[in-house]
This record gives sequence, structure tokens and C-alpha cells, in this order.
Amino acid sequence: MTVTRFAPSPTGFLHVGNLRTALFNYLIARKQGGQFILRLDDTDPERSTQEYADGIQEDLEWLGLTWDRMERQSERLDRYNAAADELRAAGRFYECFETPVELDLKRKKQLNMGKPPVYDRAALALSEAEKDALRAERSGHWRFKLDQERIEWKDGILGDLSIDAASVSDPVLIRGDGQFLYTLASVCDDVDFGITHVVRGSDHVTNTATQIQIIEALGGSVPAFAHHSLLTGPQGEALSKRLGTLALRDLRAQGIEPMALLSLMARLGANEPVELRSSMEELIEGFDLSQFGSAPTKFDVADLGPMTAKAVAALPYGEMEQSLAELGVPSDIAPAFWEVARENVATRAGIADWWALCRDGAAPLVDAEDADFVATAKDLLPAQPWDGDSWKSWTTAVKEATGRKGRGLFMPLRKALTGMEHGPDMSKLMPLLQKHRL
Repeated sequence: MTVTRFAPSPTGFLHVGNLRTALFNYLIARKQGGQFILRLDDTDPERSTQEYADGIQEDLEWLGLTWDRMERQSERLDRYNAAADELRAAGRFYECFETPVELDLKRKKQLNMGKPPVYDRAALALSEAEKDALRAERSGHWRFKLDQERIEWKDGILGDLSIDAASVSDPVLIRGDGQFLYTLASVCDDVDFGITHVVRGSDHVTNTATQIQIIEALGGSVPAFAHHSLLTGPQGEALSKRLGTLALRDLRAQGIEPMALLSLMARLGANEPVELRSSMEELIEGFDLSQFGSAPTKFDVADLGPMTAKAVAALPYGEMEQSLAELGVPSDIAPAFWEVARENVATRAGIADWWALCRDGAAPLVDAEDADFVATAKDLLPAQPWDGDSWKSWTTAVKEATGRKGRGLFMPLRKALTGMEHGPDMSKLMPLLQKHRL
């Protein structure tokens, strides 16, 4: 069975970059009838908060990315300790004592000599007595000892990849303060949860190479890895500096529709064009990981506006009936009101403005040169209630009385009745107006 996971750290709110990873893993699992796991990487007690954990769940639920189960790494520390003991017993785990300053000096020396800045494994040469002496003055951290051979795998997006483990530092898996780092905890989880597919950003490619060896050292099955390109701004600029303004909760507050956001992210960077989908089932059916490439993917938040307007316009009356009732739209005119409003709002929030116009009327917008014309038109305005023929009969009468026609006839009347220069077909809007201020 296909099993995927999304593994955010509850140290901040989700942004569009996180969403891309979550969505790809979700779609893969659902298309194969498998499981999608939400895993909170909360081993950092200082930065992880329940507020962010709750926020992550709220954002995913808003988007409809439901999970089959949730796991917390903070509840699995005993498992990580057992894995560490297993690696020690196998000779694949060793304690190191260099401080960050000492490691930095080593890296600079290697670079000056034209060598790659790879950890020199000096700790392996320490005697037990030397280790004891170092332990007395500082805490040790633990590194996984890589087999220095070429690590190869077929990436679901990038194709055949290989990394020479000799060019990579043995990864630190446990910090000096005893905190488990991402790599060990993640590998243990992937092994224990039976993860079959891992999709994540291309900045994790080197991590994947080392994790493959750790998975094998723990006797697990290596999942199928795929690394999607990273998002950039619309001009190719780094998006990382702007992610704080692209939090999912902020997009939600702006009225962005979930299906608009999901439709964009499910196709952005693929060979096929972005198309608004009407349901999660359509997204799942149309998703194909092989359509994505390695080139940086441009993301422009401005694209979400038109897609949201299109998504709102596509909402059937049945889905909006309750919302319209809550606004106070009478049930007898609600279907007709929705047909008028749906094509004229940028977000759902705009629906309230149209109902306010219909319910209360609008302050007339009359240009000085049209004052006399509008005064004449007011005298010819038929009594309410209005119907589908009212607009035509009114404009015909005004035309005969004033001689105006075309834009010079219709625009001043629209502005006088609605306070706006643009809007729905007046023959459809006029019957919905409960009041007017003309």
C-alpha cells in the first residue's frame, strides 16, 4: 500500500512552499488509495508550540487535505534512543566533541587548501581516556558513520541521481544537548510507519543520500524519493524572503478560495497548463508527478485573484444557499441574487456588499453634466416592485423623453441607481433591488 507523509515542524505557520510538499504527498496517496500521514516534527521543545501545531491542522483542514493519522515525534523519543543504541552497536554511530568554532576553523582550513569542507572523522581516533577527559568539559554530539561509497537512486522528478558519500560529512544525528535532529527521527518514522513515497524540496537531495544509508543500517525499506523544484518569485527572485507574507492563513484571510490555491499548486511547474478544478477528485485524477521538472518554479500570488473569482463564480447555488440565508437574502430571490452576484465578486466576502446594495440601495452617483438628465429619469422611474422588464421599459421611456441613447443613456442611469459604473446586467439586477435612493 502507498503511504506518504507530510512532516512540518510546529515552529511557524504553513506557507505556500510547505503546501506544495503537502499537496504532492497527499495526491500521490489518494490516487493510489493509500494513506496520508501528518507527522509533526516537534523534537525542538523551545521552538515548537501547540499554537503552531493547531494552526497547521487548521490550514490543512481548510484546504481539504485530510490525514489518515497524525504522529508527533515528541512522543517517540524512546524509539529514537533505541535506534541510536542499535547504530552504536553496529559501529555506525560515534561521539564527537568539536565545538562549532572548532568545526568552523576546520572547514576554513580545508577550503583554503582546496579541499571539500567535509568532517575529517578526527573523533574516531580518540582513545576512551581522551573521550572521558573531553566529556568532563563539554557535551558530545553523535554522528552517523557513512559508508564512503556512491549512493544511487532513481528520483521521481529528477531522474537518476548519485552522490559520493566521501564528499559529504557524516551527519550529526544527536546534538550535544541530547536533542534528536531531523535526520534520525525522520528515518525512524519512515521505517516504522512504512512510508513508501517521500516527495519534498530539491534542497533535501543531499539529505536523501545520507538517509538512504541510515534506513538501510536500521533494516528498513528505502522509499521512492522525489524532489520538486523550489518556488521563486514572479521575476525568479528568492521566495524565501517573502514566505512570511505568503502564509496560508493570510491567504485565507484575503478570501483566496481553497480550490484556486490547490489547482495552482497542483500544476505549477508541470508540463500541463494550470486549470481551475472543481473538486478534489479532479485534482487527484489529473495529478502526474512525472510532468514536473527540475527548473525553479515561479510563483506569483497575483495569479490567485483571478482564479479565486473564477472559483467563486463556479459555486452552485446549493453550496451557497446557507451562506446567503445567513446574510439575510430572502429565499424567494436568493437563486436569482446568486446568479447576479457570482459573476461580480472577487471573493466570497464581496457577496455581502452586493446584498447591501440590493437591500438598502446605494447613494446615487451623478455627474454634474447629467444632473438634469437624471432628474428627468427619476420622474419616469416605474414604481416598485420591479421585474425583468422594468429596466427596458424605464430606459425606453427616458430615451424618448431626452433623446439620449447608447452609453450616454445607460451609464448615467446605472450610476444613479447603483452608485457604480460597472456591474451586472441591469435587467437582472433591478428586480433584486428592495430599495433605491434615487
